[in-house]
Amino acid sequence: MSGEDAGTPALRVTISDVASAAGVSRATATRALKGEGRFASDTRDRILEAAERLGYVRNTMAAELAAGRTGTVGLMLRDASNPAYGLLFSCLQDEAHRRGLDLVTVTISADEQGAKQVNALHRLLGMRVAGLIVATGGITAAQLAPFADQVPIVRAGRVEESGRIHSAHYDDPTHGRMLAEHVLSLGHRNVVVLTAAPEVSYPEHLRAMAMRETLLAAGAPVTVIAGGPRPDDGVAEALGAVRDGATAVMCASDYRQLAVMRAARDAGLDVPGDASITGCDGILPGADLLGLTTIRIPVEQVAEAAVATMQTLLSSGPGPEPGSGPIRQAFAGELVPGTTAAASR
Repeated sequence: MSGEDAGTPALRVTISDVASAAGVSRATATRALKGEGRFASDTRDRILEAAERLGYVRNTMAAELAAGRTGTVGLMLRDASNPAYGLLFSCLQDEAHRRGLDLVTVTISADEQGAKQVNALHRLLGMRVAGLIVATGGITAAQLAPFADQVPIVRAGRVEESGRIHSAHYDDPTHGRMLAEHVLSLGHRNVVVLTAAPEVSYPEHLRAMAMRETLLAAGAPVTVIAGGPRPDDGVAEALGAVRDGATAVMCASDYRQLAVMRAARDAGLDVPGDASITGCDGILPGADLLGLTTIRIPVEQVAEAAVATMQTLLSSGPGPEPGSGPIRQAFAGELVPGTTAAASR
Protein backbone atom coordinates (compact mmCIF):
# COMPACT_ATOMS: atom_id res chain seq x y z
CA MET A 1 0.00 0.00 0.00
CA SER A 2 1.31 3.45 -0.85
CA GLY A 3 1.93 6.13 1.75
CA GLU A 4 -1.10 8.03 0.49
CA ASP A 5 -3.30 4.94 0.78
CA ALA A 6 -1.99 4.19 4.28
CA GLY A 7 -2.90 7.69 5.43
CA THR A 8 -6.57 7.29 4.44
CA PRO A 9 -8.71 5.94 7.30
CA ALA A 10 -10.68 2.91 6.01
CA LEU A 11 -14.07 4.23 7.06
CA ARG A 12 -13.47 7.52 5.22
CA VAL A 13 -12.66 5.89 1.89
CA THR A 14 -15.46 6.74 -0.54
CA ILE A 15 -16.71 5.11 -3.70
CA SER A 16 -15.15 8.04 -5.57
CA ASP A 17 -11.72 7.07 -4.16
CA VAL A 18 -12.21 3.52 -5.41
CA ALA A 19 -13.33 4.71 -8.84
CA SER A 20 -10.32 7.02 -9.16
CA ALA A 21 -7.88 4.28 -8.12
CA ALA A 22 -9.43 1.86 -10.63
CA GLY A 23 -9.60 4.41 -13.44
CA VAL A 24 -13.38 4.14 -13.90
CA SER A 25 -16.41 6.33 -13.30
CA ARG A 26 -18.12 6.48 -9.93
CA ALA A 27 -21.26 4.90 -11.41
CA THR A 28 -19.25 2.00 -12.83
CA ALA A 29 -17.51 1.37 -9.50
CA THR A 30 -20.85 1.50 -7.68
CA ARG A 31 -22.50 -1.04 -9.99
CA ALA A 32 -19.51 -3.37 -9.90
CA LEU A 33 -19.35 -3.44 -6.10
CA LYS A 34 -23.10 -4.07 -5.93
CA GLY A 35 -22.78 -6.91 -8.44
CA GLU A 36 -24.93 -5.13 -10.98
CA GLY A 37 -24.33 -4.61 -14.70
CA ARG A 38 -21.92 -6.31 -17.10
CA PHE A 39 -18.23 -5.48 -17.20
CA ALA A 40 -15.10 -6.93 -18.70
CA SER A 41 -13.53 -9.28 -16.15
CA ASP A 42 -10.36 -7.18 -15.93
CA THR A 43 -12.43 -4.05 -15.18
CA ARG A 44 -14.34 -5.76 -12.39
CA ASP A 45 -11.13 -7.26 -10.98
CA ARG A 46 -9.46 -3.83 -11.06
CA ILE A 47 -12.35 -2.26 -9.13
CA LEU A 48 -12.47 -5.04 -6.53
CA GLU A 49 -8.71 -4.90 -6.07
CA ALA A 50 -8.82 -1.13 -5.54
CA ALA A 51 -11.64 -1.44 -3.02
CA GLU A 52 -9.76 -4.09 -1.05
CA ARG A 53 -6.46 -2.21 -1.19
CA LEU A 54 -8.03 1.04 0.04
CA GLY A 55 -10.11 -0.72 2.69
CA TYR A 56 -13.40 0.51 1.27
CA VAL A 57 -16.45 -0.33 3.42
CA ARG A 58 -19.84 0.24 1.86
CA ASN A 59 -22.17 2.32 4.04
CA THR A 60 -25.28 0.20 3.53
CA MET A 61 -27.64 2.38 5.56
CA ALA A 62 -26.56 5.58 3.83
CA ALA A 63 -27.00 3.98 0.43
CA GLU A 64 -30.47 2.78 1.32
CA LEU A 65 -31.43 6.17 2.74
CA ALA A 66 -30.37 7.78 -0.52
CA ALA A 67 -32.76 5.41 -2.27
CA GLY A 68 -35.53 6.38 0.16
CA ARG A 69 -35.57 3.11 2.10
CA THR A 70 -33.58 0.83 4.40
CA GLY A 71 -33.58 -2.92 4.87
CA THR A 72 -32.45 -2.52 8.46
CA VAL A 73 -34.75 -3.53 11.32
CA GLY A 74 -34.61 -1.95 14.76
CA LEU A 75 -34.56 -4.28 17.76
CA MET A 76 -35.38 -3.07 21.26
CA LEU A 77 -34.34 -5.64 23.85
CA ARG A 78 -34.72 -5.91 27.60
CA ASP A 79 -31.35 -5.97 29.42
CA ALA A 80 -29.42 -8.81 27.75
CA SER A 81 -27.70 -9.70 31.04
CA ASN A 82 -30.85 -11.70 31.75
CA PRO A 83 -30.08 -15.12 30.16
CA ALA A 84 -33.58 -15.40 28.66
CA TYR A 85 -33.16 -12.07 26.84
CA GLY A 86 -29.54 -12.82 26.01
CA LEU A 87 -30.53 -16.06 24.26
CA LEU A 88 -33.42 -14.32 22.50
CA PHE A 89 -31.02 -11.67 21.23
CA SER A 90 -28.63 -14.30 19.83
CA CYS A 91 -31.46 -16.23 18.18
CA LEU A 92 -32.96 -13.09 16.63
CA GLN A 93 -29.56 -12.08 15.26
CA ASP A 94 -28.93 -15.54 13.81
CA GLU A 95 -32.35 -15.73 12.20
CA ALA A 96 -32.10 -12.20 10.77
CA HIS A 97 -28.70 -13.01 9.29
CA ARG A 98 -30.08 -16.22 7.78
CA ARG A 99 -32.90 -14.25 6.15
CA GLY A 100 -30.69 -11.41 4.92
CA LEU A 101 -31.96 -8.75 7.35
CA ASP A 102 -29.76 -6.38 9.35
CA LEU A 103 -30.60 -5.57 12.97
CA VAL A 104 -29.62 -2.43 14.87
CA THR A 105 -30.17 -2.98 18.58
CA VAL A 106 -30.79 -0.93 21.72
CA THR A 107 -31.04 -2.56 25.16
CA ILE A 108 -33.08 -1.18 28.05
CA SER A 109 -32.89 -2.04 31.74
CA ALA A 110 -35.92 -2.12 34.06
CA ASP A 111 -38.15 0.86 33.19
CA GLU A 112 -41.50 0.72 34.97
CA GLN A 113 -43.13 3.64 33.15
CA GLY A 114 -41.68 2.80 29.75
CA ALA A 115 -40.20 6.30 29.20
CA LYS A 116 -36.71 5.00 28.40
CA GLN A 117 -38.15 2.49 25.99
CA VAL A 118 -40.21 5.10 24.15
CA ASN A 119 -37.10 7.26 23.79
CA ALA A 120 -35.18 4.27 22.48
CA LEU A 121 -37.84 3.67 19.84
CA HIS A 122 -37.59 7.30 18.74
CA ARG A 123 -33.83 6.84 18.35
CA LEU A 124 -34.34 3.73 16.23
CA LEU A 125 -36.85 5.49 13.99
CA GLY A 126 -34.34 8.32 13.63
CA MET A 127 -32.07 5.78 11.96
CA ARG A 128 -34.84 5.23 9.38
CA VAL A 129 -35.27 1.56 10.21
CA ALA A 130 -37.79 -0.30 8.07
CA GLY A 131 -39.46 -2.06 10.99
CA LEU A 132 -39.28 -2.64 14.74
CA ILE A 133 -38.97 -5.85 16.74
CA VAL A 134 -39.82 -5.16 20.38
CA ALA A 135 -38.45 -7.81 22.76
CA THR A 136 -39.41 -6.41 26.14
CA GLY A 137 -42.55 -6.74 28.21
CA GLY A 138 -42.25 -3.32 29.84
CA ILE A 139 -43.80 -1.13 27.15
CA THR A 140 -47.55 -0.96 26.60
CA ALA A 141 -49.59 -1.27 23.44
CA ALA A 142 -50.70 2.36 23.86
CA GLN A 143 -47.06 3.48 23.93
CA LEU A 144 -46.29 1.44 20.80
CA ALA A 145 -49.34 2.55 18.82
CA PRO A 146 -47.90 5.84 17.46
CA PHE A 147 -44.91 3.98 16.05
CA ALA A 148 -47.19 1.53 14.23
CA ASP A 149 -48.28 4.46 12.02
CA GLN A 150 -44.76 4.61 10.60
CA VAL A 151 -43.31 1.10 10.44
CA PRO A 152 -44.45 -2.49 11.00
CA ILE A 153 -43.96 -3.69 14.59
CA VAL A 154 -43.55 -7.24 15.87
CA ARG A 155 -43.55 -8.15 19.55
CA ALA A 156 -41.08 -10.94 20.31
CA GLY A 157 -41.84 -12.78 23.53
CA ARG A 158 -44.83 -10.89 24.94
CA VAL A 159 -48.39 -11.28 23.78
CA GLU A 160 -49.88 -8.21 22.13
CA GLU A 161 -53.49 -7.00 22.37
CA SER A 162 -53.42 -4.14 19.85
CA GLY A 163 -54.92 -4.89 16.48
CA ARG A 164 -52.12 -2.91 14.82
CA ILE A 165 -49.14 -4.75 16.26
CA HIS A 166 -48.05 -8.28 15.44
CA SER A 167 -46.51 -10.83 17.79
CA ALA A 168 -44.59 -14.07 18.13
CA HIS A 169 -44.87 -14.76 21.82
CA TYR A 170 -44.55 -17.22 24.65
CA ASP A 171 -47.82 -18.80 25.72
CA ASP A 172 -47.46 -17.57 29.30
CA PRO A 173 -50.95 -18.55 30.51
CA THR A 174 -50.24 -22.12 29.40
CA HIS A 175 -46.89 -22.01 31.21
CA GLY A 176 -48.61 -20.88 34.40
CA ARG A 177 -51.19 -23.64 34.15
CA MET A 178 -48.54 -26.30 33.48
CA LEU A 179 -46.60 -25.33 36.59
CA ALA A 180 -49.71 -25.13 38.77
CA GLU A 181 -50.90 -28.54 37.59
CA HIS A 182 -47.48 -29.98 38.44
CA VAL A 183 -47.57 -28.47 41.94
CA LEU A 184 -51.12 -29.77 42.46
CA SER A 185 -50.05 -33.23 41.29
CA LEU A 186 -47.48 -33.21 44.11
CA GLY A 187 -50.27 -32.72 46.63
CA HIS A 188 -49.76 -29.05 47.52
CA ARG A 189 -52.93 -27.23 48.59
CA ASN A 190 -51.59 -24.07 50.26
CA VAL A 191 -49.49 -22.16 47.75
CA VAL A 192 -47.74 -18.78 47.43
CA VAL A 193 -47.45 -17.23 43.95
CA LEU A 194 -44.59 -14.72 43.73
CA THR A 195 -44.57 -12.50 40.67
CA ALA A 196 -44.02 -8.96 39.39
CA ALA A 197 -46.65 -6.28 39.06
CA PRO A 198 -48.03 -6.14 35.48
CA GLU A 199 -46.35 -2.81 34.76
CA VAL A 200 -43.00 -4.36 35.70
CA SER A 201 -43.32 -7.62 33.73
CA TYR A 202 -46.53 -8.41 31.91
CA PRO A 203 -45.39 -11.97 31.02
CA GLU A 204 -44.77 -12.74 34.70
CA HIS A 205 -48.19 -11.29 35.51
CA LEU A 206 -49.86 -13.54 32.93
CA ARG A 207 -48.08 -16.63 34.28
CA ALA A 208 -49.04 -15.77 37.84
CA MET A 209 -52.72 -15.16 37.05
CA ALA A 210 -52.92 -18.53 35.27
CA MET A 211 -51.25 -20.20 38.27
CA ARG A 212 -53.76 -18.57 40.61
CA GLU A 213 -56.79 -19.55 38.53
CA THR A 214 -55.63 -23.16 38.19
CA LEU A 215 -54.90 -23.50 41.91
CA LEU A 216 -58.19 -21.92 42.97
CA ALA A 217 -60.12 -24.14 40.56
CA ALA A 218 -58.61 -27.13 42.39
CA GLY A 219 -59.63 -25.72 45.78
CA ALA A 220 -56.12 -24.72 46.86
CA PRO A 221 -55.77 -21.49 48.89
CA VAL A 222 -53.45 -19.04 47.13
CA THR A 223 -51.46 -16.04 48.35
CA VAL A 224 -50.37 -13.80 45.46
CA ILE A 225 -47.44 -11.45 46.09
CA ALA A 226 -46.67 -8.96 43.29
CA GLY A 227 -43.35 -7.17 43.73
CA GLY A 228 -41.09 -4.85 41.77
CA PRO A 229 -38.29 -5.56 39.29
CA ARG A 230 -35.76 -6.82 41.87
CA PRO A 231 -35.70 -10.63 42.16
CA ASP A 232 -35.82 -10.43 45.96
CA ASP A 233 -38.91 -8.20 46.01
CA GLY A 234 -41.60 -10.01 47.99
CA VAL A 235 -39.35 -12.88 49.08
CA ALA A 236 -39.61 -12.07 52.79
CA GLU A 237 -43.41 -12.08 52.54
CA ALA A 238 -43.34 -15.41 50.67
CA LEU A 239 -41.24 -17.05 53.38
CA GLY A 240 -43.54 -15.58 56.00
CA ALA A 241 -46.43 -17.38 54.30
CA VAL A 242 -44.40 -20.62 54.39
CA ARG A 243 -43.97 -20.24 58.14
CA ASP A 244 -47.73 -19.75 58.36
CA GLY A 245 -48.40 -23.06 56.60
CA ALA A 246 -47.85 -22.69 52.83
CA THR A 247 -46.04 -25.72 51.40
CA ALA A 248 -45.05 -24.36 47.97
CA VAL A 249 -43.81 -21.09 46.49
CA MET A 250 -44.43 -20.69 42.78
CA CYS A 251 -42.27 -18.00 41.17
CA ALA A 252 -43.02 -16.39 37.81
CA SER A 253 -39.32 -16.40 36.85
CA ASP A 254 -36.22 -18.42 37.66
CA TYR A 255 -34.51 -15.30 39.02
CA ARG A 256 -37.23 -15.05 41.67
CA GLN A 257 -36.98 -18.78 42.30
CA LEU A 258 -33.25 -18.45 43.04
CA ALA A 259 -33.91 -15.47 45.35
CA VAL A 260 -36.43 -17.54 47.34
CA MET A 261 -34.05 -20.50 47.52
CA ARG A 262 -31.22 -18.26 48.76
CA ALA A 263 -33.41 -16.64 51.40
CA ALA A 264 -34.79 -20.03 52.48
CA ARG A 265 -31.27 -21.34 52.98
CA ASP A 266 -30.32 -18.30 55.01
CA ALA A 267 -33.44 -18.79 57.14
CA GLY A 268 -32.60 -22.44 57.78
CA LEU A 269 -35.48 -23.77 55.68
CA ASP A 270 -35.09 -26.91 53.60
CA VAL A 271 -36.02 -26.99 49.90
CA PRO A 272 -38.11 -28.98 49.08
CA GLY A 273 -38.58 -30.40 52.61
CA ASP A 274 -40.08 -27.27 54.15
CA ALA A 275 -41.28 -25.71 50.90
CA SER A 276 -41.31 -26.72 47.24
CA ILE A 277 -40.22 -23.93 44.91
CA THR A 278 -40.81 -23.57 41.16
CA GLY A 279 -39.84 -20.99 38.55
CA CYS A 280 -40.18 -20.25 34.87
CA ASP A 281 -37.79 -19.58 31.94
CA GLY A 282 -35.45 -22.59 32.06
CA ILE A 283 -32.58 -20.62 30.50
CA LEU A 284 -30.31 -19.93 33.50
CA PRO A 285 -26.86 -21.52 33.10
CA GLY A 286 -26.59 -24.44 35.50
CA ALA A 287 -30.36 -24.74 36.02
CA ASP A 288 -30.07 -28.50 35.55
CA LEU A 289 -27.25 -28.76 38.10
CA LEU A 290 -29.31 -26.76 40.59
CA GLY A 291 -32.28 -29.02 39.97
CA LEU A 292 -34.65 -26.13 39.28
CA THR A 293 -38.26 -27.07 38.67
CA THR A 294 -39.25 -24.75 35.84
CA ILE A 295 -40.68 -24.27 32.36
CA ARG A 296 -38.19 -24.08 29.50
CA ILE A 297 -39.58 -21.30 27.30
CA PRO A 298 -39.31 -21.80 23.47
CA VAL A 299 -36.91 -18.93 22.71
CA GLU A 300 -35.70 -20.35 19.42
CA GLN A 301 -39.21 -20.76 18.00
CA VAL A 302 -40.25 -17.26 19.03
CA ALA A 303 -37.16 -15.69 17.45
CA GLU A 304 -37.64 -17.58 14.20
CA ALA A 305 -41.30 -16.62 13.96
CA ALA A 306 -40.67 -12.96 14.87
CA VAL A 307 -38.08 -12.46 12.14
CA ALA A 308 -40.13 -14.40 9.58
CA THR A 309 -43.14 -12.21 10.38
CA MET A 310 -41.08 -9.05 10.00
CA GLN A 311 -39.76 -10.21 6.66
CA THR A 312 -43.34 -10.76 5.49
CA LEU A 313 -44.47 -7.35 6.77
CA LEU A 314 -41.66 -5.46 5.06
CA SER A 315 -43.25 -6.31 1.76
CA SER A 316 -46.74 -5.22 2.80
CA GLY A 317 -46.46 -2.11 5.02
CA PRO A 318 -46.92 -1.14 8.68
CA GLY A 319 -50.35 -2.48 9.55
CA PRO A 320 -52.49 -5.52 8.78
CA GLU A 321 -53.98 -5.75 5.30
CA PRO A 322 -57.53 -4.39 5.09
CA GLY A 323 -59.97 -7.00 6.35
CA SER A 324 -57.29 -9.06 8.04
CA GLY A 325 -56.07 -9.14 11.62
CA PRO A 326 -52.56 -8.93 13.01
CA ILE A 327 -50.27 -11.94 12.84
CA ARG A 328 -50.35 -13.75 16.19
CA GLN A 329 -48.25 -16.82 16.97
CA ALA A 330 -48.04 -18.36 20.46
CA PHE A 331 -45.49 -20.98 21.49
CA ALA A 332 -45.60 -23.16 24.59
CA GLY A 333 -42.50 -24.56 26.29
CA GLU A 334 -41.88 -27.72 28.28
CA LEU A 335 -42.09 -28.58 31.95
CA VAL A 336 -38.70 -29.38 33.49
CA PRO A 337 -39.30 -31.34 36.71
CA GLY A 338 -36.47 -30.78 39.17
CA THR A 339 -35.47 -31.43 42.77
CA THR A 340 -36.77 -28.10 44.10
CA ALA A 341 -40.35 -29.38 44.10
CA ALA A 342 -41.45 -32.61 45.78
CA ALA A 343 -44.57 -34.26 47.16
CA SER A 344 -46.22 -32.36 49.99
CA ARG A 345 -45.59 -33.80 53.44
